[in-house]
Amino acid sequence: MQHDKVLILDFGSQYTQLIARRVRELNIYSEIHPFNKIPNNLEDYKAVILSGSPMSVRSEDAYHPDLSDIRGKKPMLAVCYGAQYLAHFSGGEVAESNTREYGRANLSYVEENETFLEGIHIGSQVWMSHSDTIKILPENGVLLASTHDVQNAAYKIENETTYAIQFHPEVYHSTDGKLLLENFLVKIAKVNPDWTPNAFIEETVEDLKTKLGNDKVVLGLSGGVDSSVAAMLLHKAIGKNLYCIFVNNGLLRKNEFSDVLEQYKGMGLNVKGVDASARFLDALKDESDPEKKRKAIGRIFIEVFDDEAHLIEDVKWLAQGTIYPDVIESVSATGGPSATIKSHHNVGGLPDFMKLKIIEPLKELFKDEVRRVGASMGMDKNLLGRHPFPGPGLAIRILGDVTAEKVRILQEVDAIFINGLKQAGLYDKVWQAGAMLLPVNSVGVMGDERTYEKCVALRAVESTDGMTADWVNLPYEFLQKTSNDIINKVKGVNRVVYDISSKPPATIEWE
Repeated sequence: MQHDKVLILDFGSQYTQLIARRVRELNIYSEIHPFNKIPNNLEDYKAVILSGSPMSVRSEDAYHPDLSDIRGKKPMLAVCYGAQYLAHFSGGEVAESNTREYGRANLSYVEENETFLEGIHIGSQVWMSHSDTIKILPENGVLLASTHDVQNAAYKIENETTYAIQFHPEVYHSTDGKLLLENFLVKIAKVNPDWTPNAFIEETVEDLKTKLGNDKVVLGLSGGVDSSVAAMLLHKAIGKNLYCIFVNNGLLRKNEFSDVLEQYKGMGLNVKGVDASARFLDALKDESDPEKKRKAIGRIFIEVFDDEAHLIEDVKWLAQGTIYPDVIESVSATGGPSATIKSHHNVGGLPDFMKLKIIEPLKELFKDEVRRVGASMGMDKNLLGRHPFPGPGLAIRILGDVTAEKVRILQEVDAIFINGLKQAGLYDKVWQAGAMLLPVNSVGVMGDERTYEKCVALRAVESTDGMTADWVNLPYEFLQKTSNDIINKVKGVNRVVYDISSKPPATIEWE
């Protein structure tokens, strides 16, 4: 079945992925492409959205794509930089704003009887983020909305289905942002909202059956959401021809290897558990450099996985749980502004000695969509609600070199913290939580004796996609109890601290 598609042209805004996700929440399929790589098959898209940008349209290096095949021919919504771009290059005027327009604002004027703003009233809160402002509307521009400080907050171009706004409808702080997107896409552009989890499952399973036929597929399970949902989709399509391998790298959470294997049993999957802990710990011996630790873990994982894959006769495909943000980031939209921070291990193929074709059933989905697809297949909500966990596991939460004893200490600390969050009803309010073992010893007193033992840092953040994150304000009573439990029950730790850094500037993990 063909779905109506929306094209989002990325000018490098940190919010571009959010636009795509908000559109998808309306059950409309959207795709992000860099502004300088406009797809050739424009006829496949029902509407186009221009994103914001950290760039100024007044600068000499302003992004200036040719939109002549889009503008006036397809419904187009220009957000922030897009709105200023239309004004600047079409007879209007964009000037530096006297005050940087950033943060919450409220609409002070809303054009009546305008489909674009249907259901949106004076006083509606919007989110601004720009240092330039539109002084004069472009040729044939008609004012639609203003705020107290921004005269031209929204406008349209007469005799075109072209709309523009100087605020961000995609962010949570724009209270009617989703309604505005719905007005534009459904009422104006006539996009059919039929992109649902059930439709995705049905179509993906059919595609997988056609593509894979009777071929055998091998998949590395991690116990996480993405690989588990990918496994269930493949299982629906090819059943026993899917071979799942779950490798214990010795750096998982406490009891995770046995717990996750048990959980998979109930899902009917063909799973083989491989305990390679000793091999991984051996490769990490005396290594303190974070990047080298990641590489060592990646190398051993591929070796172990390859050994196992060779035991399966005639395997042709490798399945991966790659999701859409991995794909977008690896393309690095606009070739600069949204540059990647870390290379993704899921994208870019495999070493030459694994001559398998790659299948990625989730590569069109965002994380929240993966969870919705899993829920539609009846998967365990505890598995779908699991916090993300880094591929290298506890190795990058142990700062410095990794030893079996340090892993033991951190597993115990982490278990107390995570189980505590669950018991206190806080686990689902947190996007990701974990503990870091710091490379310092500190003096303490236990009983009548002085101690000189390890310090651990607890970390809990809220986020939607990990691109940005805020630390969670956990109750003092909870932190107090957790700290007491850790110090009393984990031999080797005498100090607990709580990390209150947000991303950016800090990252979620410490390494």
